[in-house]
Amino acid sequence: MCHPAWARARVTAQRLDDLARMRRVRDRIDREYARPLDVLALARGADIAAGLLSREFRTAYGDSPYGYLLSRRAERARTLLLHGVRTEGQPA
Repeated sequence: MCHPAWARARVTAQRLDDLARMRRVRDRIDREYARPLDVLALARGADIAAGLLSREFRTAYGDSPYGYLLSRRAERARTLLLHGVRTEGQPA
């Protein structure tokens, strides 16, 4: 029989692995927010089921992956509206 502390350590290690996976998904959304992304594509990239991704992401960040993506896009649009779109050769 395994010592109870070992079981807790295994559970803690698994939780840390899950959080690291969710951080990688969040980082991908932050990098690729302008591209077409959906929960299935994110789940495939993280090598987990879409439902599990949604549940774990919501647990980690308080929002669904799609909700986080929409928030990121809205934030970028707000920034562009406030500061305008600058092109090369245009004064700052």
